[in-house]
Amino acid sequence: MFTLPHELHALILQNETELYDLLFRTVAETLLEVARNPEHLGAEIGFFGILHTWGQNLLFHPHLHCVIPGGGFSPDRANWIHPRYPFFLPVKILSKVFRGKFVAGLKYAHRQGRLTSARSIEHLAKPKRFAAFLRTLFRQDWVVYAKPAFGGPEQVLRYLGRYTHRVAISNHRLVAFDGNHVTFRWKDYARGNKQRLMVVSAAEFIRRFLVHVLPKGFVRIRHFGFMANSQRSASMELCRKLLGITSLPKSKREESSARTFSITSYLKT
Repeated sequence: MFTLPHELHALILQNETELYDLLFRTVAETLLEVARNPEHLGAEIGFFGILHTWGQNLLFHPHLHCVIPGGGFSPDRANWIHPRYPFFLPVKILSKVFRGKFVAGLKYAHRQGRLTSARSIEHLAKPKRFAAFLRTLFRQDWVVYAKPAFGGPEQVLRYLGRYTHRVAISNHRLVAFDGNHVTFRWKDYARGNKQRLMVVSAAEFIRRFLVHVLPKGFVRIRHFGFMANSQRSASMELCRKLLGITSLPKSKREESSARTFSITSYLKT
């Protein structure tokens, strides 16, 4: 999971499409570059990313979840390379590379006049002020978090059900509305994942919710590397071959596809 620091929030909210696209692009470049390095994995990887913009309290918290197979193709695509370490790729290195690429992308977008800076951040329209702002982004480590590998297909489906087709808050977390205030449940990750209740005005609740409505037509799930749409079918066949997985007969593939469609339809509801 790649998280953008809060210092960027105001700029992102005024440039959503530009900076969400930059987030996808720089995360993809970071993962592909670090994975290709023989010191870390030395392989061509594939993955997909899912954009989320919220935390449990509905405040703005833009971050990208990435789901990555445990390994990748050797440079000649003749072997499957397994990771050497449980953490797959080193998060400290990912953090530094990600920060450098994103800040470089910000600098280029500003130079090209593609960024809006109004109201509270109008001073960032000036090149010198923007350059000074960019320097502050190097004063802290950017958060990159890696989870252990899933236990199997069922765990993957549960994860996808939680993260791919959800909005900022689901109905089961809504507790009460008295005509003026909304009460909802949230998980306090900073204090041992404790379940708490939050009460906000109706106007504040609507404001927090609408912050997470993405620009029209924005694609929030994207595929990269050998899982990119243009090569996914051929790559999956090669994965099965290198891992010694027997392909299902056509009738079984159709049955599996139907079952997957049924599960996906259920997760969307």
